[in-house]
Amino acid sequence: MGEEDVSVGVVGMAEESEFEGDKEDNQRRGTRTVLPGDLIGISEEYTTGEGAYDEKGNIYATVVGTVVEDRKRRVIGVKPLGTAPTVIKRGDVVYGTVSAVKNSIVLVDLAFIEGQEKRGIPGETQAAIHISNVKKSYVSELKNEFGYYDIVKGRVIDPVTLRLDTTDPRHGVIKAFCPKCKVGMRRKNRVLECPQCKRIESRKISTEYGKGLL
Repeated sequence: MGEEDVSVGVVGMAEESEFEGDKEDNQRRGTRTVLPGDLIGISEEYTTGEGAYDEKGNIYATVVGTVVEDRKRRVIGVKPLGTAPTVIKRGDVVYGTVSAVKNSIVLVDLAFIEGQEKRGIPGETQAAIHISNVKKSYVSELKNEFGYYDIVKGRVIDPVTLRLDTTDPRHGVIKAFCPKCKVGMRRKNRVLECPQCKRIESRKISTEYGKGLL
């Protein structure tokens, strides 16, 4: 890949003089600061690296930092400036609390990303689980799968719109509370039971129910 080819088709890419570093390692770091959402490349020319995400063929920054380009591997990303805040990426496993159950979506207030329990999630933290992403089998009503204040575990399938998926057996509700007694419910085969009033509730129960981090 030649020096001139690097900038072909890329809007706002740094000029040749903006990069510095050792040419022997085939990596160049820009001096231009980019912000989350800034276009840094296109997928026809690059593979997405750290600090970036691909959406419809365009590669955008997810952190404040400088563009880093690996010419040999054709990878482009962003090196954060200072300590980088937590950034949600596609494939991340997240934990949160159900704040609303609607006809076709469940809203979840995110708490943290698995593996980064001590770091908060900045910015917009409300994610959504669409009825089609709850489980592999047919779902007739979401109220039979989730309840208010349930603690859930899910996988991020769209970091931009914060869409989650819970079809994995490990994902779903990891803790639920009795609507009447407000105490934690116990798993009883495929349903949940309140230890006090014996109320039975159905949920999309995670195989890790009762073992979650929250």
